Amino acid sequence: MKSKLAAIFAAGCSLALSSGAALTPEQINALPPPAKHRVDFGVEVKPIFEASCIRCHGRGRGRGGLRIDSRETLLKGGDSGPAAIPGKSAESHLIALVAGTDPDEVMPKKGKKLTAEEVGLLRAWIDQGVVWDPEIGFGPIPPKNLDPRLPEVPAAGIEINPVDRFVDVYFREHKVTPPAPVSDRIFARRAYLDTIGLVPTGQELQAFESSRKADKRRALVRDLLSRNAAYAQNWLTFWNDLLRNDYRGTGYIDGGREQITRWLYGALSSNMPYDQFVRELVDPGAASEGFIKGIVWRGTVNASQMPQMQAAQNISQVFLGLNLKCASCHDSFINDWQLSDAYGFANIFSDKPLEIYRCDAPTGQQAATKFLFPQLGEIAATTNKEERLDDLARVLTCPKDGRLTRTIVNRLWARFLGRGLIEPVDDMQQVAWDQDLLDWLAEDLTAHHYDLKHTMELIMTSRAYQLPAVDLGGAAGTNYVFAGPEVRRLSAEEFRDILSSLTGAGYTSADADIGIGEQAKKEFGAKKTAEWIWNDPRAAETAKAGDIYARKTVHLSAAPEEAVALVVCDNSFELFVNGHKAGSGDDSSRPYMIDMQHWLNRGNNVIAVHAVNAPGSPGTNNPAGLYVYARVRGRSGKKVMDFVTDASWVVTEREVAGWEQPRVSTTGWTPASVLGTGEIQPWGLGRDLIAIRFAKLHQGVVRASLVAADPLMTAMGRPNREQVVTTRSSEATTLEALELTNGRTLADALKQGAAIIVKEKVSAPDLVRSIYLGAVGREPTPEELKTAEGLLVKEPGPDGIEDFLWAMVMLPEFQLIY
Repeated sequence: MKSKLAAIFAAGCSLALSSGAALTPEQINALPPPAKHRVDFGVEVKPIFEASCIRCHGRGRGRGGLRIDSRETLLKGGDSGPAAIPGKSAESHLIALVAGTDPDEVMPKKGKKLTAEEVGLLRAWIDQGVVWDPEIGFGPIPPKNLDPRLPEVPAAGIEINPVDRFVDVYFREHKVTPPAPVSDRIFARRAYLDTIGLVPTGQELQAFESSRKADKRRALVRDLLSRNAAYAQNWLTFWNDLLRNDYRGTGYIDGGREQITRWLYGALSSNMPYDQFVRELVDPGAASEGFIKGIVWRGTVNASQMPQMQAAQNISQVFLGLNLKCASCHDSFINDWQLSDAYGFANIFSDKPLEIYRCDAPTGQQAATKFLFPQLGEIAATTNKEERLDDLARVLTCPKDGRLTRTIVNRLWARFLGRGLIEPVDDMQQVAWDQDLLDWLAEDLTAHHYDLKHTMELIMTSRAYQLPAVDLGGAAGTNYVFAGPEVRRLSAEEFRDILSSLTGAGYTSADADIGIGEQAKKEFGAKKTAEWIWNDPRAAETAKAGDIYARKTVHLSAAPEEAVALVVCDNSFELFVNGHKAGSGDDSSRPYMIDMQHWLNRGNNVIAVHAVNAPGSPGTNNPAGLYVYARVRGRSGKKVMDFVTDASWVVTEREVAGWEQPRVSTTGWTPASVLGTGEIQPWGLGRDLIAIRFAKLHQGVVRASLVAADPLMTAMGRPNREQVVTTRSSEATTLEALELTNGRTLADALKQGAAIIVKEKVSAPDLVRSIYLGAVGREPTPEELKTAEGLLVKEPGPDGIEDFLWAMVMLPEFQLIY
C-alpha cells in the first residue's frame, strides 16, 4: 500500500491552490471513496510526501504558498486557504486537486496522475483527522559532508597505511576477500601515469622490478611526485578541465577570455597548499583572475546564465561538489537548493544587487547576498565586491568547511581508482560507500596543511590502490561494492604523449603560457651538447681495459628542484654527487636516468664517475667512452643549470682514497679527452631509441597538456572547456573509432614517427622489443615478435613501421590502465 501512495506524489504534486471553491454534489459523488482501513502516516503517507510533494512543497519550498514541512504548515495551507480540513476530505482542496475535478488544475501537473485507490487513501487519512507522527517532518535537510569529522583509525592489523585499515573494515562488512596486489610492472605503469602522465622506460621498469627494497613502491611514488615539472604538466589537464582553462577558441579571439596557465603551472609545480590555491582563484590577483574572467566572457546567455550566476555555479561545483544549475532558473527538482540560494550566492560576484528571475521571468524581488552554507560564516553586506570575494575566500577555506576538503579528496580518489567514494563526484550531499574513510582523508589533508601530494601518496601507497583492476562495464549502479580500482582509459593527453615517446614525433611548440618565454619555448629541450670522454683520444676506436675516474666541479646558482642525469658508459659506471652514490649501470647499450636532485646544493658541487672498460674479445677493437647529460632546473623550471661531459672534466687512472669526495685534491689529474658528440660511432645512442625519447619527454619537451586540442585529442574525449568538466567519459565513441582508424592527425603522427625511426637503421627484433617496452612495459611474446617481424621484414621500411606502430597503439593493453 505504501508503495502505491509513494507513487502518488512521485511526479511532483505542485499544489498551486488557485481556486478554493467548494465542490458540487456531482463532483463529490465522482470522487473515489475513502479507504476503509486505518491509515498509518509513517508507513503510508510519509512515502507519498517524500516521493511526490517535497520537490515543490517541502524542504523549505512553498509553491503556491503551501508548505508541508509539518502538520501545522499543511493545515495552514497556501494562497487559496487550507489544503486539508480534518474530518472532511470531500471539502479539502488537496483532494479536489489530486482527484482532477478541474482538468486544468489536476495535480501533479507532470508525471503520473493518482489512481482512484491512491486518492482514496488520502481521503481516509484526512477523514481520520490528519494524524501526523510528530517525529516526522519534511523541512530543509541539513547539509551532508559539511562539518569536519575525524573518525578513529581502526586498530592496526597487518596493514600500516590508514587507508587500508578503513578498507579492511569495509571488506569484512561486505565479505570481500581482496586478491594479492598487482605485479611491480603493472604498479609502476599505473603510478607513472597517475603522477606524471607518462609510462616508465624499459630501463626504469627493469630497475624497479629488480630492486629488492621493501619500500620500493613508496619510494617510487615519492620520486614521481617530486618530479615537479612533469607532475605539473600532467595535472594541468585535470585542473584545466575543472577551471575551464584553455589556450584558444571562443572568448580568446576578442580578448574577453584569458588563460591562467602561468599561475596554474606555478601552483602545481610548487605544490601550493590547496586552501591557498582556492583562495587565489576565488579572490584573485592579476595572475589568477582569468578564472573569474573565464566565466564573464560568455556574457549573459539568459537570466540563469548571467556571468554572476555562472560564477556561483562553477565555484559551487568545483570546490563544494554541488549543482546549482537547476536552482538558477527555479527551485531545483534534483536537489534541495532553491532559486533564492543560487541568486544569493551569485550576488557575491555582482556589482549591484540582482533581481530574481524565475524561468527567465522577472519576479520584482531582489536577492539577499549570502553564502550557500551560512553556518560557516557570513558574507559582509557591503557594496564593495572585492570585500565580498575576500570574505567568500575566507569562509570557503576555513577549517570548519569540511565540504571543501571532502570534495577534493573524493575527486583524487576517483582520479586514481576510477570511481569516487561518493558518486557522482558533483553530488556531495550523498553518503560515501566508506564514510569514515572519506571523513578521515579530508581531516588528514587539513592536518597536513592542505598538501595534496601528501594525500596522493597516501592513496597511491595503499593496498587498495594496488589491487588488480576490475571491469564494472559501467554497471556499478546503487549496489556498488568496492573490490579494487576500476579499469580506466588513457586520457587523450596521455595517449598522445606516449605516442610521442614511441615515435619521436611530438609537438614542436606550446600554446600554453607557463611563463618560460618565447625563446625558452624554442629551446625547450637540451641547452648544451654533451660529448663522449675518456682518458685517451683514440678510445672511440680502441682502449685498454681498466678503470678511470672522472670529476667535474659544477657551480649552481640555486638549489635545484629538478636534476636528472642521462648516463651511458662503455662498459659500466658508478656516479657520485658530493660523495654520495647516486646511481650505476652496467649495460653499455642503454642510457641510465639518475635522479641527483637530493644530493645537489646551491654553490659548488662535485660530480664524480668511476668508469670501467671491460676486456674485449681477442682480435677485436675495444672502445671506451663516458657520456653524461645532466638536466638541472631551478624554481618552476625557469633557471637552467645543465652540465655535460666535455673537456672541462678531469680524469685519472689511479684510484685515490676518497677520490669522489668534494675536498679531495685533483692535482695530477689530466683534462679529459673528447671523443665526439653523442651520435658518433660505435655507440650512436640511437641503439636505445625509446629510452632517449622518454628521457627527452620526461625532461620537458612539449607535452600534450600544453597545446590546444587537435582532432585526435578531441575525438578521445578532451573537452572544449567552455563548461566545467569534472570527469571525462570512459566510454569509447564512434568519433573516436573513426579518428583512430581513418583520422589524419594520428596517421600523420605515425607517418612522421616512422620516417624518424627508419633513419636510425635499427633491426626488426630490436625495434619490436623497444616499442613493446615503451608501449606496454614488457617484452613481446615469441608469437608477437614473429608477427611484428612479418610486418617489418629484416630492414624495417617506413610503411611497415607505420603499420606496426598503429597496431601497437590499438592494443587494449596500450589504451587502458589496468
